[in-house]
Formats: sequence, C-alpha cells, structure tokens
Amino acid sequence: MKKALYIIAAASLMVACDPVEEGGTFTPTAVVDSQLSQPGFFNFTQTDVNGNPAADGNYFSYTTNPATIVRVYNYKADGSENQLALGATGSFSIVPGRGSDPNQKFFVQVVNSDLSKAQAEYTANVFVKQELEPYEKLMASNSGKKVWKWDPSITGAVWGNMGYLPGDGASVGTTGNGQWWGVTTSEEFDGQLQHTPNNANEGDGNLDAYMVFDEDGGSICYDANGNVIRSGSYEFSNYDPNSSWKVGDLKTDAILWPYIINNNGMLPSQATWGTGAYEVVYLTVDKMTLVYPGQTDGAVNGAWGEATFWHFTSNSDLEGLLAGVNEGKDWTWDPSVTGAVWGNMGYLPGDGASVGTTGNGQWWGVTTSEEFDGQLQHTPNNANEGDGNLDAWMTFGTNGEITSYKADGTVIRKGEYEITPIEGDSWKVGELKTDAILWPYIINNNGMLPSQATWGSGAYEIVYLTGDKMTLVYPGQTDGAVNGAWGEATFWHFKAK
Repeated sequence: MKKALYIIAAASLMVACDPVEEGGTFTPTAVVDSQLSQPGFFNFTQTDVNGNPAADGNYFSYTTNPATIVRVYNYKADGSENQLALGATGSFSIVPGRGSDPNQKFFVQVVNSDLSKAQAEYTANVFVKQELEPYEKLMASNSGKKVWKWDPSITGAVWGNMGYLPGDGASVGTTGNGQWWGVTTSEEFDGQLQHTPNNANEGDGNLDAYMVFDEDGGSICYDANGNVIRSGSYEFSNYDPNSSWKVGDLKTDAILWPYIINNNGMLPSQATWGTGAYEVVYLTVDKMTLVYPGQTDGAVNGAWGEATFWHFTSNSDLEGLLAGVNEGKDWTWDPSVTGAVWGNMGYLPGDGASVGTTGNGQWWGVTTSEEFDGQLQHTPNNANEGDGNLDAWMTFGTNGEITSYKADGTVIRKGEYEITPIEGDSWKVGELKTDAILWPYIINNNGMLPSQATWGSGAYEIVYLTGDKMTLVYPGQTDGAVNGAWGEATFWHFKAK
C-alpha cells in the first residue's frame, strides 16, 4: 500500500500546519466557489448571548457537509480582514457597532491543496443595538469613546496594595478604605519595576499616561506623549450597580500598569486564582476603581488579605458629566467656591480650573438669595423669576432638554441645550449653548443672554466640569469686541444637586 503525505494549506492565515501521514491513495481535490454556496454545505444557526435560538442573533455555530476546513471572516471598519473562525465546525460572533446595518456580510473560504482559494459570501440579519447599556456609557461614554487617567485624588495613591474586602466597594473608590500602600508620583513608579514582567516602565507608570475605552470593546493605553503602549479588547460583565462590593467584572490586558502587586508582572488573565477579571468596585461617570485579590497557598485571599487597587478618573465625557447616563441630572447654585454664585470677574485670569476651584479672577458676586433681588437691573424684565434663589435648580436631561425650577419645584423655563467638547484648551473644556439655565444673564447688559450677544460664540464657556462641579463664563465686550485678559466677564458656579 502506498503512503500518501498531504498538507492542509492555510498560507493566507500564516498558520504552520504539521503534515498528516495516512495510509491509502491520496487524490488532491479542489473546491470551487460554487460548491461553497450550495445549500447544505455551510450550515449555521444563530442564538442570542444566552444561547437561545434567535433569528437576529449575534452568535453563530456552524457545520460543513462534507466536513471541510473553512475559514470564516469579515472586514473591520478600516478595511482589514477579521478572522471569525477556522475549522470544519465552529462558532463565531458578529456584534456590529451601534447604528450599523443589521444585514451583515461574512465570507467562507477554503484553501485547496494547490493553494488556490474558493470562497462564498453569506449574509445574516443580526441584532444591532441602538442605545448603549448604562455600563457602556460609564466606561466609554454615549459618544462612544472615553479617556481615563490616573486618579490621585482619593488618597494620593493610584496603584498599590490593600486589604481585600475591607467593606463596601464604594468606600474603596471614594475614600481608599483598606489601603496599605500606594504609588503617589510618576517617580515612585520607577521604584516599583519589580512588579512588571520585564523590569521596565513602559510609560504607563506616569501620572500623565492615559487609556481610551471605546463602545466596541477596544482599549488603547498611551504614554504621556501620546505614544501607544499597548492595545487590546475589554469585556465588561456582571453589571450590578446595587452590589455592595463590586458593580461588575472587567476582563482585559490593556489598562495602565495592569500588574497584580508582588507577583512579578502577572496579569489577572494569567492568574491561577480568582476570576481572571478586574473587580470593578466603583464606577461613576468620572471615577473607576479596580481591585484584584491576592492569593495564599493557591487560594483567593479572604477579607483583609492582600489585594491590588487601581484608581482612575475621567473628565472627557462632558455629556455624561452634565446630564448623567440614565435619567438626567440636577444642578443648583454652588456658593462653596468663594461664597458667590453669579457675578463678574476678569476674563482669562489663568486656566479655567483655577476659576472653578478657587474663583480666580473674581471681582464681585451674589452670595445670598436676598442679594439676587438687588440685581434685577441685570434681568430683561426687572424681575426675579425664582431662579435668583440659592435653592433653585435645573435638570439637564439625556435627551438634550433642560428645565429650570424655583425652590418649590415650580417650572421657571424650559429649553434645549447643546454641549460641544473642546480638547487641548487650558481655559475651557467645552461650550454650552442654551437659554434655560438659572439666572442666564450676562452681567451689566440689561438681561442679555449669550445667544443674543453680538460678540463671542453665543455659548457659555465651560471652564470647569466634574461630576460634582460646573463653572460657566461668558466674556464681556468693549466697543463690540470680545474683552481680552482681565476684561469684564460673567461667571456662574453650580454644583450637582
């Protein structure tokens, strides 16, 4: 009997295949395009994420008849091929981005023994989400992309060790409950290289490094100069905002300084204990704290056993900061900055954050509800409609609508708003276009609104915005020109209600 030696070729995959020796006579065959598209050759079923049959399911399982090794692929947004599966049977998923065409094409390909290829095109109707889940809006923002940075504001430390399960997760994310030790400066990261796999700081050990999460499950980490350190995918699961310890699990290898402490650069995905996913113990629109437990004798550490923490913050999601991610957000006057909530100041006295945190540049301002009644000359009808009260508030909805209320809940005015982010500007982080905020008037202009001004952009300048604080500014004008540095401007200080 003659021995035949044959190789299943997959040159296009760059996969090395071992020769298979088999008794019998081998006669090479070639599959052609028409065979791949014949009914019964490539058979697939669709299910939802839970494995239930679904006509618009995103999850596929397939068989081939006769059994034939096939490659299943589609194309990424950038035009490059995206391999979905390889084998005579298998499974794959097609989960297109929000708003995509539900009719998704994919291709089935066979590489013949002579390296020729045959392929056929298939189309499946899949589910396409129109709205992001709440956790997706928190992780990646409703705009679909969100920048996260190190957050030293909790205890000063951004990464370090702590006692596992010291209490509820929110206390870890807001006060650093359970912390033992942590890195507080960029320089201190260089003293912790023993916790990395190659004894090196790749740039993420810097307080100015950052990472970007997108709505399609991608994560990219950058050094302080914007160079890519690492990239990959992420998966958020088990979201439960009411859980006392963790609100979800984050599975990825692509966060800043992703190493479990005292484990020689090990990642959670490499750990032989635990779930392999970071525990997300605190997550809001501008804060995220992760934890991974250590282990003793191969078992996950219990309460107060060593664990690793990561503190991150984000100020890039202006829409989320302003209106939240679910049902809108309430804002009221904030006298905590200087005592004054509305008044005049010198325009461009420095960076915007200094105005929002210290009142830098302030000249004069209203400090009580009663003082608003002495400023009616700045309104269009010489009247206080109720928003000149420190207990008045306004609600920014996630639908682009804004409503202002008197202290007793009576509606003062309604309108629409539009927020425009501005990147790389030390003065303002964005602009807010609306006529419906509390006491919306430019000072010393007879009740004029920014939208009515013949100078400037017609939108309030957002010089400071966090999950809790917002400061707006509008410049005055001299001879029809926008005032320059230290020329008169109006400020508004608000806080989340």
